[in-house]
Amino acid sequence: MSGTGGGTAGPGPGIPGGPAGRRGPVRRPLRIGNASGFYGDRFDALREMLTGGPLDVVTGDYLAELTMLILGRDRLKNPGLGYAKTFLRQMEEGLGLARERGVRIVTNAGGLNPAGLAAAVRALAAEVGVPVTVAYVEGDDLMPHEDALTANAYLGGAGITACLRAGADVVVTGRVTDAALVSGPAAWWFDWAPDAYDRLAGAVVAGHVLECGTQATGGNYSFFTGHDVRRPGFPLAEVSADGSSVITKHPGTGGAVTLGTVTAQLLYETQGVRYLGPDVTARLDTVRLTAVGPDRVRVSGVLGEAPPPTLKAGVTRIGGWRNEVVFVLTGLDIEAKASLVREQLAGPLAGVADAVWTLARTDHEDAATQETASALLRLVVRDPSPDRVGRSLTSAAVELALGSYPGFHVTAPPGPAQPYGVFTSALVPADAVPHTAVLPDGSRLDLAPPRTTTPTTPTTPPTTPPAPEPAADPVPAVPTVRAPLGAVAGARSGDKGGDANVGVWVGSADAWHWLHRALTVDAFRALLPETAGLTVTRHVLANLRALNFTVGGILGDGVASGHRFDAQGKALGEWLRARHLDIPAHLLPAPEVSGP
Repeated sequence: MSGTGGGTAGPGPGIPGGPAGRRGPVRRPLRIGNASGFYGDRFDALREMLTGGPLDVVTGDYLAELTMLILGRDRLKNPGLGYAKTFLRQMEEGLGLARERGVRIVTNAGGLNPAGLAAAVRALAAEVGVPVTVAYVEGDDLMPHEDALTANAYLGGAGITACLRAGADVVVTGRVTDAALVSGPAAWWFDWAPDAYDRLAGAVVAGHVLECGTQATGGNYSFFTGHDVRRPGFPLAEVSADGSSVITKHPGTGGAVTLGTVTAQLLYETQGVRYLGPDVTARLDTVRLTAVGPDRVRVSGVLGEAPPPTLKAGVTRIGGWRNEVVFVLTGLDIEAKASLVREQLAGPLAGVADAVWTLARTDHEDAATQETASALLRLVVRDPSPDRVGRSLTSAAVELALGSYPGFHVTAPPGPAQPYGVFTSALVPADAVPHTAVLPDGSRLDLAPPRTTTPTTPTTPPTTPPAPEPAADPVPAVPTVRAPLGAVAGARSGDKGGDANVGVWVGSADAWHWLHRALTVDAFRALLPETAGLTVTRHVLANLRALNFTVGGILGDGVASGHRFDAQGKALGEWLRARHLDIPAHLLPAPEVSGP
């Protein structure tokens, strides 16, 4: 797999320790693609990326908060596991394809056991007859850690850079930041120094755009009806020596790369204008996007600052046991039927630590089908003991079948209690966490933490002035129409442990002037009443014509605990878009005119 770094992509720079076979002083852009946004993503994406066009590096992101819990339970059953098994299956074909095309592979699929996955890749390579050099990065695992199932620090890209400089064809990591899968290879390709903050920050932003796969090419996109997104292609970035990049995709693949799709992904799961990382802090308020061709968006202007002196550490624990029952209520008297069930189960629920009832009024009056005449009453129970939320409780629900509301039935047979996880995060000193690159020859390279750091808190002012915001003068008196926010604005939301973020953006200067004035924290709370009593913070990203709201604690103990119907907050943004408010009439799309 070592070779020209993409073959047909053209000559590269002659950098000591850089990609083998590069010639001349011209540092052409690094073509780096993504083939996985989560553990369970499209299996054939790796093949599509390797065969769809020239690449130098292909990355795969397999880790998320919930994934760490899954891998932790795998490791309990078999200490030799703890990595993403899907990746190894993809390599059965992927190793040969990558070698033929001179493409290096960088992935965090190592999860809790990067050494184990690296050994498995070597064994697979021998089995399929593809000679490869494999390296891995470790040091993130903080176990044992109190009563944790997993505890991992988020490392940066320096270990990846070192492995590639040593000639690795495949680099396997444990818990690194998602963006490090791009910034690490970029630092190798261009031989950036550790204090090349603006360049590193640009690569980190490119990595953030790529990390969730097809979310950058039209997947999960508010304005999806404007594109063919039945099978969106995976994204790639052409990263330049100055840290700028062009986000694009292979020709002929589905989906779209537009200012909107890239903006949506930039806002995803971010908090504040500073995007803190182990190698650099990227200033999101300096990002500039420019459409430079069909399915091509340039990302430029990113400023970087020294990283903080701490690393984020994610900890998962078994929080207890959970169960749920969903009752179907059909036809008339929905509220009364729901009240009856609650009263009938009050006794069995008396000793349960946490019981949450949710009534979703999915029913329609005078409905033409039984399903659309039905509402869903969901009971979620959690307790430290599996016995209190196990068969005894679900049996009590089943026993109501002939003695409760008319039309009694449930969506699925009640089952046994299941363990649930709790995710928490903390900050640990960067110099207390080892960061080790285990090179292809087996030698170990210990990487020092950054020599220069910037203590950063949410209240620390930026070191350079932010982009100008619209003046906060009174809103002009213009005709308004009561309409959903989504008629003029896009949104994307996601989770960070128990918190969620909701990014909102618009496409024109006029719409931005209105959005910036109208969508205050108070207005946000009014539109999403479930945020009442929670800490809501608004962050302004004027260059992107965007607002980013963080909502503390709305997801409880995080996705692994299954607290909410939408446990990861993925649809909070779409709920916000569906809410109505007074919008200036001139910002709304013109109504369609019917024919004669």
